[in-house]
Amino acid sequence: MENYIKESTDINVNNISSPRLPQSKSYLKILGIPYNTNSGSSITCTQIKEVIKRVHLFNDITLASSLHVIKASPKSDMAVIWINIWDSQNGTKAKGLINRCFNIGWHIATI
Repeated sequence: MENYIKESTDINVNNISSPRLPQSKSYLKILGIPYNTNSGSSITCTQIKEVIKRVHLFNDITLASSLHVIKASPKSDMAVIWINIWDSQNGTKAKGLINRCFNIGWHIATI
């Protein structure tokens, strides 16, 4: 039977990350963004990611998965963006974002 426990000489000390608190995921939605852009095409996840990188509200936020952009309803011209972020177990980061607004061009988006 093989020994699955590493010897202390086999451990790479440069590869050990700093201790972290347990994390959970928080799901948020962003409203108030038009589904179609000025060029007539629909808004993409990469465009939303670029906006999120520039908005100061998201400075300490890490996305836990890819964004989801959907049309609010079949006849609506607005989008709903679903984001999944890494958060503390008590949801501190999500609580700081809920009901906050930011500008995207001429539009005001609300989380």
